[in-house]
Amino acid sequence: MDKTNYIRDLFGEEDKILASISPRLEELGLPLISVPPEVGKWLTMLVRMTGATKILEVGTLAGYSTICLVRGLNQTGHCTTIELKEEHTKLAREHLAKAGFLDRVTTLVGDASVQLAKFIQEDKKFDFFFLDADKVNYPTYLEQVIQLALPGAVIVLDNLLLGGRVLDVNDSHPAPTAVRKVTDLLVNHSRLESILLPLGDGVGVAIVR
Repeated sequence: MDKTNYIRDLFGEEDKILASISPRLEELGLPLISVPPEVGKWLTMLVRMTGATKILEVGTLAGYSTICLVRGLNQTGHCTTIELKEEHTKLAREHLAKAGFLDRVTTLVGDASVQLAKFIQEDKKFDFFFLDADKVNYPTYLEQVIQLALPGAVIVLDNLLLGGRVLDVNDSHPAPTAVRKVTDLLVNHSRLESILLPLGDGVGVAIVR
């Protein structure tokens, strides 16, 4: 047993709602790319530990991570999530309804960079961000959410190891190239204090100064 499965076996138990999401995705022929159970639990704990009340998620898919994020909020907290595809948002709302969280989540459909730019113009502010969308645009999303962050806000980015592809210097595909760029931003950005955790497929965490 490797360390990932060891952690997952110990800490990745899913309830019925979360456990039903992957079979539903498979049934619909959609990609099985929700966060793994141990990352979901960690997201719930991190939201609770930080006391976040205004979450912005980029990349909803079927709502697995959305449910985990909202479970960490207090009763007055709210989550806004952006998803490119209508079919994914519809499915996410189905799962959010089962979890009893429809009134705690605003679901938006469309290009995330366009919606983030709109939020910047409106001077919206959030105190917790979770990025788990198309990797090619990660650097753009990170720069945008920094502008939306309250002082002390937490930014979490999933898949920063990209299945190990970021370690292969000869892999020049746009996805690993973008992930390397966003990791460099985490290391060197003047407004961020960051770390990369070997949890799941690599989770980046930053505090905004």
